[in-house]
Amino acid sequence: MESCNCIEPQWPADELLMRYQYISDFFIALAYFSIPLELIYFVKKSAVFPYRWVLVQFGAFIVLCGATHLINLWTFTMHSRTVAIVMTAAKVLTAAVSCATALMLVHIIPDLLSVKTRELFLKNKAAELDREMGLIRTQEETGRHVRMLTHEIRSTLDRHTILKTTLVELGRTLGLEECALWMPTRSGVELQLSYTLHHQNPVGFTVPIQLPVINQVFSTNRAVKISPNSPVAKLRPSGKYMQGEVVAVRVPLLHLSNFQINDWPELSTKRYALMVLMLPSDSARQWHVHELELVEVVADQVAVALSHAAILEESMRARDLLMDQNVALDLARREAETAVRARNDFLAVMNHEMRTPMHAIIALSSLLQETELTPEQRLMVETILKSSNLLATLINDVLDLSRLEDGSLQLDIEPFDLHGLFKEVINLIKPIASVKKLFVTLSMSSDLPEYAIGDEKRLMQIMLNVVGNAVKFSREGGISISASVAKSDSLRDPRAPDFFPVLSDNHFYLRVQVKDTGSGISPQDIPKLFTKFAQSQSLAAKNSGGSGLGLAICKRFVNLMDGHIWLESEGLGKGCTAIFMVKLGLRGRSNEAKLQYVSRAPVNHVRTNFTGLKVIVMDDNGVSRMVTKGLLVHLGCDVATVSSGDECLKVVNNEHKVVFMDVSIPGIDIYAVAVRIHEKFARRRDRPLIVALTGNTDRVTKESCMRVGMDGVILKPVSVDKMRSVLSELLDHGVLLEAQ
Repeated sequence: MESCNCIEPQWPADELLMRYQYISDFFIALAYFSIPLELIYFVKKSAVFPYRWVLVQFGAFIVLCGATHLINLWTFTMHSRTVAIVMTAAKVLTAAVSCATALMLVHIIPDLLSVKTRELFLKNKAAELDREMGLIRTQEETGRHVRMLTHEIRSTLDRHTILKTTLVELGRTLGLEECALWMPTRSGVELQLSYTLHHQNPVGFTVPIQLPVINQVFSTNRAVKISPNSPVAKLRPSGKYMQGEVVAVRVPLLHLSNFQINDWPELSTKRYALMVLMLPSDSARQWHVHELELVEVVADQVAVALSHAAILEESMRARDLLMDQNVALDLARREAETAVRARNDFLAVMNHEMRTPMHAIIALSSLLQETELTPEQRLMVETILKSSNLLATLINDVLDLSRLEDGSLQLDIEPFDLHGLFKEVINLIKPIASVKKLFVTLSMSSDLPEYAIGDEKRLMQIMLNVVGNAVKFSREGGISISASVAKSDSLRDPRAPDFFPVLSDNHFYLRVQVKDTGSGISPQDIPKLFTKFAQSQSLAAKNSGGSGLGLAICKRFVNLMDGHIWLESEGLGKGCTAIFMVKLGLRGRSNEAKLQYVSRAPVNHVRTNFTGLKVIVMDDNGVSRMVTKGLLVHLGCDVATVSSGDECLKVVNNEHKVVFMDVSIPGIDIYAVAVRIHEKFARRRDRPLIVALTGNTDRVTKESCMRVGMDGVILKPVSVDKMRSVLSELLDHGVLLEAQ
């Protein structure tokens, strides 16, 4: 059987249809072959797996499809078996590539979907960025308005101007129809209409602060839309077809001290004002978010500006008050200085006037002591003399009370005989106690140093005041005095929390206890006894004498000595115990201390006779001049007396050895007289020694005397022994080493 080299068509072909199919296959093949050219471009641009492989597969699929259609052109006519085999191979390859591409697309689709998701995400982000940019532009615009408003609001620190400017600027910026400010009244239960934008509504209207709409606004710091028919919003004329939207915001009121509009509260830190803003009526305009934010920011700025204004007003009031206080203080200071000068002048006059009779008493008593006296008379004269010396010391203390009060009084720290001081106190007190038939005992501990360093006169005065009070308020029994070195465990006293004793090797604390059997003191009266001119009522009823300055001065002296003084009593009729501690210095050795102490008063080397020594006494007071002359005459001096500086300059010559000059003569510059005496004598050996007699205990007087060339200063009153010691030291050394 002869083989056939052609494939018979399966159905009869219509020649026209075949022609159309032939042409279509040709163009399809042409299109298929053009697509790979484009895919080659994308393959070059794509470097990411599996996209490049997919493109290659897709390109192969298209090429095979195009080849299939191209080969199919030869099937429309008689064709050989080779064409059929090629056609079959092309279709098989096309099917294989199609399946491979489909399988690969299974993995590619999720990526394609994620790309779509990212695309949507990016679109949303772009839209969000657009919205944010719109907000930023809105905020920038709002910020510009806020800065403008803030500048206008803070351009002044006057509260009323701030509030009025706020309404005007908000109305202009936001195009408001009306803007109003409601302020709290003093009572805090109402809001009062205080400011409006167009002054169409008279201020003074009030609404209750407890209205729901007000509570709603005050409960948040945000701007709140309220009804146009609210009581606080009924500020526009009626008859409008459609009222504009209304918002309200609270304004914190800070530091409202003395800032009042009609009845504003004096001080409020939790109250608010109410700002009401109204858009124009008969318009479709609404409040935007950025406008509400602008209103909120402006409300906060107004609060800050008001607080700054309040601080400024407070500072101005404080400045004015301070200026008034400074004026008052300056006036008080001038008055105090005038009073101090008057007091000092009075004390200076009283000092001179009181020392003059004391000078006479002590001088005449000392002269009387030099005469022949019976033992009883001598004891009386010695008591008078000692009491007078004590009174002179007391006069010093009373006249120097101002120095005690201002803390300028200084102690005279010198070595002294501590045991001898206690014995001298006993000798002074015993005659007084014997009159009242009271016994006085003294007990000194064995460890008490014989010599100490301190102010002997002040300690003596403390002792005499305390012991004198014990004698004064005791009718029977006696007074016991004990002196010892205070132990470390007994230094602190719970009644004196400010007393902090500090022990050292060079100091010790002297503890003195004076116990009496007197009338006693009620415990509640004890603190009063250390004030000036104070006395227990029970004691005042039984004693005619007052306590005066005694204990008050004692307390101050004790404080100056870094000590403490207090009283103890179980009650009326049970006696009283006075205890004080003072800080004193220690000497290295008792023998050395004794020698130094004795060297201060070398009695054995003092001259006793000054016969023929020519002396001039210048004093305007006749009694004082006579008493001083009597002392010098008693010592053998040839005395000339004068009452003025001119007389002294006329009388003085080179035969006179000493000139005593009272520095308190009224109308005479005693220092100029001393200078002129210096000028009168060219040679120093011809010039007499000049000694000042004064009642002033201050250092200024001594320094003034030394500055003009005086050779010494003597403090009145003067006794025979004191004058003898002065003359002896002047003739031996040519100068007084220290004020006598």
